[in-house]
Formats: sequence, C-alpha cells, structure tokens
Amino acid sequence: MSHAQRRRGVATAAAVVAALALPTAAIAAQGPNPPDATTSSGPPADLDAMFIGAHPDDEASTLSTFGQWGTDHDVSTGVVTITRGEGGGNAVGPEEGPALGLIREREERQAVAKAGITDVYNLDEVDFYYTVSEPLTAQVWGHEETLAKTVRILRQTRPEVLVTMNPAPSPGQHGNHQEAARIAVEAYHAAGDPSRFPEQITKEGLKPFSPDRIWMRAANGTSANGPGCAKAFVPADPSQTVHGVWSGTPSPDGRTWAAVERDAQRVYASQGWAGFPDVSTNPAQLGCDYLTLVDSRTPLPRWGADAAFTNSAPLEGSLLPVAGGLPLGSGMTVETDRFRVQPGAPFTVTVGATSPAGSALGAAMARLAVPEGWTVAGSGALGSVPAGATREASFTVTPAAGAPVGTRVRVQAFVDAAGGTGYQDEPVLVSAPVTATQQLLPQVAQFHAWTREVGADALADIVRPVLTLASGGSRTVEVAVTNHSAAVQSGTVTPRPPAGFTMTPATTAYAGLAPGATTKVTFTATNTDTSLRTSVEGGTGGDYLYTIDTTSSGATGTTQQAFELVPTATVPQAATAPTVDGVVSAGEYAGPVLDVSRRWEGEACSSAADCSATAQVAWRDDTLFVAVTVTDDVKGTPLATSDCKRHWRTDAVEIAIDPRGTSENTSTTFKAAILPWTAEGGPCHLRDADAHQGDGPTTAPGMKVASTVTQPYTGYVVETSIPMSLLPSAVDPGHMGLNVLPYDSDTQDKTGQTRIGWSVWGGVQGDPYRWGDVRLVGYVPPAGRPTTPADPVIPTEALQSVDSPQSIEQAVRTNVALAGRPSSSEDEIAWVDKAKVRGASVELRLRVRDPGTVHITVQDADGIAGRLVTAVDRPRSGLVTVTVPLTRALGANASVLLGWDDGTGGTFSSTATPK
Repeated sequence: MSHAQRRRGVATAAAVVAALALPTAAIAAQGPNPPDATTSSGPPADLDAMFIGAHPDDEASTLSTFGQWGTDHDVSTGVVTITRGEGGGNAVGPEEGPALGLIREREERQAVAKAGITDVYNLDEVDFYYTVSEPLTAQVWGHEETLAKTVRILRQTRPEVLVTMNPAPSPGQHGNHQEAARIAVEAYHAAGDPSRFPEQITKEGLKPFSPDRIWMRAANGTSANGPGCAKAFVPADPSQTVHGVWSGTPSPDGRTWAAVERDAQRVYASQGWAGFPDVSTNPAQLGCDYLTLVDSRTPLPRWGADAAFTNSAPLEGSLLPVAGGLPLGSGMTVETDRFRVQPGAPFTVTVGATSPAGSALGAAMARLAVPEGWTVAGSGALGSVPAGATREASFTVTPAAGAPVGTRVRVQAFVDAAGGTGYQDEPVLVSAPVTATQQLLPQVAQFHAWTREVGADALADIVRPVLTLASGGSRTVEVAVTNHSAAVQSGTVTPRPPAGFTMTPATTAYAGLAPGATTKVTFTATNTDTSLRTSVEGGTGGDYLYTIDTTSSGATGTTQQAFELVPTATVPQAATAPTVDGVVSAGEYAGPVLDVSRRWEGEACSSAADCSATAQVAWRDDTLFVAVTVTDDVKGTPLATSDCKRHWRTDAVEIAIDPRGTSENTSTTFKAAILPWTAEGGPCHLRDADAHQGDGPTTAPGMKVASTVTQPYTGYVVETSIPMSLLPSAVDPGHMGLNVLPYDSDTQDKTGQTRIGWSVWGGVQGDPYRWGDVRLVGYVPPAGRPTTPADPVIPTEALQSVDSPQSIEQAVRTNVALAGRPSSSEDEIAWVDKAKVRGASVELRLRVRDPGTVHITVQDADGIAGRLVTAVDRPRSGLVTVTVPLTRALGANASVLLGWDDGTGGTFSSTATPK
C-alpha cells in the first residue's frame, strides 16, 4: 500500500468498478465485462512521486534519489516522458522515427527499473529536433493538449511529490526541457482545480487532485562532494530552498546509489552512454542530487536546521513526517501579495493551515519571522481547524527603511498547534522603487510573463539579461524602466558599460512614471575595443557584465546586465565562382580566414592536431561558397550514405545560416551538415533542425558538396556551394548570421567527443542570435524574394502508445490509459478474448462493443513476431475474429498485446497468451 493510500484511504476496487459500470441490462446486452487481470479496466495505480521530463534519459541523473526514496521510505515513483526521443541519435543501429522510439522506450524502462521504477507514461508527442525554443516546442506539441494529458495522469495516479526540469530559457537549455518543466508546474496547479479540464471530472469520473509540492531538478550555487554535500551547498539566491540527496549512500546490493545510477545511465546505449566510466568508489568524491523548491502546499523542514539537509528532507511534511512538526496530512501555505517589496512600504503575508482529513488542528496559531528591523502586525490566531478544513491569518509586514535593495530574503512562517509546529517560507525581493533592465530576448520576456502567470516570480531572474553585439559594432539597446512603488516617480537611468564598450547617451531622464507603469529609454552600445575575445572566451564565461543604475525618490536601483560579443566577417564577391572540389585553390576565397577552433561542447582538444579548423567564405551571383579545412588525428566511423543523418555521431561540419540575422529559433534558418566520408567513400550532406530538415538532395536541391581526405590521415577539407534561393528568406547583406561548427569523433561507436566552431557557446547551434555576424559586400537579393520566411516543415512522426507493446503491458498492469488519453467508455471498448496459434499466424477472438481500430502486436522473448492494425465493426454477436500473420515461429513467453483506439480519443488495452 502506497503512502497516499495510507494517508488518505482509497476506494475499493469493487467500488471503482461499480462506479464505472453500465446498467445491468446494458451489460447483459453487450456480453461479459472485461477481465481486470488482462485488460486496463479497474482502479488506476497510485503513486507517491512523479518525474516529468521531455525525453527518455531526462530522469537519468536523478535515479540515485528515486532509488533511495523507494528503498528507504517505500516511495513509489513514476515517470512522465512526453516524447520517446525519436529526434535523438542512434549509436546502436539505423533505426529512426517510431522504430527508434521503441528502442528508447525500452532503454528507459530498463534504466529506471534499476531504481525500482516500473511506471513510465509516454505522452506520444514528437521529439522533432534539438531546439532551444520553448515557444516552438509548445506550438509543435500543442501546449494545452499536452498539459491536459499530464493533468489526467496526475489525477489518476495521484502523486504527492513532483520533480521536473528547469523551465527557464537558460542559454543552451533544450526547449523541450523548458516546455516539459512548464507543463509540470502548470499541471501542479491545474490538477486540483475542477475548472481546468472539467470533462475529465464530469465525463471520465476523475477527481481533482492537488500534489503537495513540486521540485526543479536544477540548482544554481556552489557545492562540495561527500556526505555533507546537502549542507555544503550555498545557493546563489539565498532565498531559494535547495535540498541535496547524497548519492554516496549504499544501495541494497552494497554499492553506492551513484554506482547504480551509472549502471542505469549506461543502458541508454542508443545515446552513446554505454561507455560512461565508473563513478568513484570513494564516497567522499560523490556529490548530491540537488532539488530546488518551486512550490509547496505542505509544511517543510525548517530551512537552516539539520533536518533540512537529510536525504529525506524533500519528502518530509508530505510523504514523511517532520520531526516535531504538524501531523502528517496537514497542509500549510504562505503567500505574499507581491514579490517585489520596498524599504519602509508595507505588504501583506497570508498564512494558511489545513488540518488532516481525519483530525483537527487544535488551538492553532500562525506567526512570522522576518529580518531584523522589519515589523509584523497581525494576531495570527487560527483557532481550532476542523478536520479537512483550512484557516488563514493575514499579517502586515513592513521592511526596515534601510533594508538593502537588490537583496532577496525569506519571510518565514510557523503554525503552532497541539500536534507540533509547521514551517513554510516565501521569498521576496527588496527592490528600489524604480529599476531598469535592458531589452529582453523574446524567449526571456515570454518566460518572465509565464513566471508571473503561475505565481513563480522568484524564478524569473534565473536568466541574466543578455544581448549580443558584433565585435567592433554598434546596436540600439532599449531599456525598460519600471516603477514598482505606489507613488509617481522621476529620475535618471545610467548604464555603466563594461571596459571596451561605450553607451550613449551617458545618462537619460524619465519623469512622471505612474505606479506599476513601464517606460522605455534608448541607448546606443558600441564595442570600441576590437581586441576583446568573442564567444565563450570573452568576459565571464562569455558575458561582459555591466550594470544599470536608476535613481528615484526613494533609492537607486542597480541591475546587472551583459553583452556577448560575436565574431564578424566581411565577405567579398569572388572574382569567379569557386570550384566545389574539396580543394582550396589560391585566390578562390578572397575574404578572411575564420578561426573555427574554439570549443563549445565536449572534451577539450588535446592539441591542434587533435581538432582544429579554419573556414573561408565567398559569394558569387546568388550563391554562397564555404570551404572548411579541418585538422584531425583520428577518423570517426564512416556512416552509410543511407544513414546520412544525426551528424554529431561522427566527423562532420555544420554550416548554419540565419538569412536576416533576426531568427528567434532555427525553424527560420538553414542548417546543413557535411560528412566528409561515408561507408561508400564519398561525402554526403543533410539539413538538420532547421526550416526543412532531411537528406540534402531532397531538402537542398542544387547544393553541392565535395571533400578531400589526407593520406596518411591528418584531416580533411569540405567545400560546398549553397544557392541562396534555398534559404528560408532573402539575405540581409549587411547582417547575415553565420556559424561554422566542426564535430570531432575519435571513436568507431557513433559518438562524438568534441565540438568546435566560429561563434561558440554551449548549445550555440540552437541560438541564432549568437551566431557570427557577416556582411556580404555588394550582394543584392533578387527582386521579389520574400523577407518573411515561409512556415517551416517540422517532423511530426512519433510512435503512438497503441503500437508500443511495452506501454500496453503497463496499461494493463496499472489500469492507466495509454498516452495520457482518456480510457474508452464501457460501451466503446474492445479486447482480446482468446488467442490461438494456427500455423504461421495467430487467430484472435475479440470482444467488440463499438467500431474502432485494433493495434495488435504478437511477441515472444526474442521480440516482435507479428503486427496488425485494422479497423473493426461491432457485429450483433459482439465477437470478431482477426488473424495476425507471423514473421517467424513463436518461441518462449509469447503474448498478444492489443491497443484499442475508439476513434474519439479514448483507448483500451488488453493482453492474451496464445495457445
């Protein structure tokens, strides 16, 4: 029995079946009921915790935590995986699309099983390609539909604790990960709200369910290894609650949980993880999994106390009791009426306490703890809180007049009752009355709006405001000036640019800014020192930091911003068109030689001979020419020409072009990769993660490629001509984005080791704004070529759970319908009644209550031996016979799995053993 069953009690199976059953006469007319043991009918599985991610393997770095929780505290954990990772690599074979989805689902189930996890809920959305864009991901997946499916699974499985990914557009952060985290946070709020997706309640019979808390599997701060890693962690934001779960504790087999997790990670062989090295056997060298609290509805271990730094701390107050705390099952919240507070200006704090369903909280009293010099007014009396009821107390808090602005503090709340003391806190930012921020990148601005919508304002500043600037160039910078106070404000805005930059004017004034209003002022930023390093090599991790000071009637607000320098090049017209032959002849490329040897991901090059490169670019007529000379010491595995895809698996060169230099994501760019050799000998090319990815001859007709490979091997040259008519829009000749990115593989196992390039940051292939800035001297696009790109062609093919025997088996075991879809109603289902082997086929008798489509898989211990997808009608008898041809004779452990699609969104699953 799970923690949820122990805490809340559950309906009996008989009661659930009775609630869903048809009237007796209707059942009799339609034949026998589906058997619980071999179909997905019956009460759904009940879980304690749920991880919500985008791809198989997203949970892999947290499996030591989930394994410990299961072993030490009997916590049952499930995983929601929104896609099956069909857009990832495949280091074990040529499979792609749905076939790769089957492989990656199998890997995930085998991997998480090592941590005791048996339930993986795939939502069947497409892993279309690597992108850093959450908005594009939300569009392709269908945000509301995916959210509805996630909410349905939470309402069915009822996990108290959620863990997810980072929802912020941090540079290089996968857009799929951002969207998965945002869906998780929204589902945390929506699952308990009967007004959200009400049909799940009114038509499907589900009940609202509010998880207790949600954690983000990410943390920003400094840490240390060893058993004290939880307490040693120092959050960059001191108001954040970050718990650590040490991976060095022993698992049941005697090894550390870190070692178990590493074994699980190696299961992801398709992603090249099979060769991951062993973890240290010295526990002092093993660290923590860090979890940052996003929200909680239940008491927490008091921050700073020793209880906050145990491996079980993230569960305490929800699935486990807090020592000396309120009774398990109690709820507690603390909310402020604003996130930004001003020195001397009062704000309201509301503390809520909810008693357990079976007992009251007697003589409850709320109280606050605030920084020295702050004042609190309010009695805090809650009285006796009846069983299952909630009581609230409000306080007026006034920060000290001298409270330092720009700092974050915790407002700590306590509820004292006869059964113990509960603790919760809420962060606030002490802000100057007026602050200013340089214009945000569109995705960052959209993220800020999302944090406000979901009440997670404290997460907004995860992403530092950053703008790119061409080396030696200038740009206009809009600065948003916001009045956070209750009075009209006037003052000045003064940027303090980093060394090597200027911003004009030096200062500017604003006046008459109303409470809550925002105005904009404009500056021109110029990089005056062209010797400054570009890309990730410049400034602090690639960021040239600076501040903006804003005066007002109360205080001066100072905010930190950053510029990132991208390299630039001026590309002349070639006197004659270069010959695309893989040889760079004298005079073919008159422009500058670009250094494309900077590392942006993977292992550092051991020397220039290990991995380094240069590139040359020219244009002629309406064609762009690029030649890349790569120095390398080991050839990566040659792929078959038919497998010319996923270029990061071997040696390759990627050429990325943003025609207008303004693309928000790569769906409006052209990205081509060239493999210098194939198993057949010559080069091949493809497009990836752009406006129309696919094999080169199909998606880039007219593009030419050639290569030469040195003998003995010391590297290669690739050369290409790209008709600019292939680009998604007309080129802006004064501001074209360009990047050249060589991929280096030193193995034969279809894995890459190092990625280098011209303009580089982590994940830069997905960040067009960080690509280099190129001017095509004298080029004029043909008249009539559109400057607005056409809609991109996005891959949409993904494995559906009705075709996954693994998912069907789980649906039968857990009674949770496939893919977060609703379960077909009792009068719209079909299932396998009997199965019999007849020679080279299996004959199935199905019970069918309504027309629909059956997806049938026959398998044994050696894999799939037969498939059939066919539409069926309901005959008068309710019995249908279908025959599934076999591709081979059946062996041991044979089974038949049926996924039923009723045609109106519902599914039903069943299994049978062929006789």
